[in-house]
Amino acid sequence: MKPTLPKPEHYSYQAHRKQVVTQVILPVVLAGVLMLALIVLISLATFNDNGDVGRWAAISIIWIIIPIMLAGLISLALLIGLIYLIARLLGILPIYSGMAQDYVQRGRGHIVRGADMAAKPVFAIEEVLAYIKAFFGRM
Repeated sequence: MKPTLPKPEHYSYQAHRKQVVTQVILPVVLAGVLMLALIVLISLATFNDNGDVGRWAAISIIWIIIPIMLAGLISLALLIGLIYLIARLLGILPIYSGMAQDYVQRGRGHIVRGADMAAKPVFAIEEVLAYIKAFFGRM
């Protein structure tokens, strides 16, 4: 036996169900019916005896291009906003970037000195081996 959960019957649930029908399902169904009606209307106007296929093709291209243009305008607005922000940041950024470069330069000096100290014993051993090889190479 499978237990069944009682369905909520309070006022907010009923209001939610009504809103789902009026705010979600109804607009989607109306948009679908409108699109089907437009398809039928355009097909009848285009493909009858004196239909102008070129004009309807141009209209279709316009409707295809409109969303692309809107996306391009939004991208352009974002790009302009970013350029404006970078221009504003460049007013204060050189001070802090100069400080960062100073710290990096100090760190570079410490790193080079540490690397030289780590490599110094290896070079000393190779130098001694080279002297020994040169000494025995003369004999």
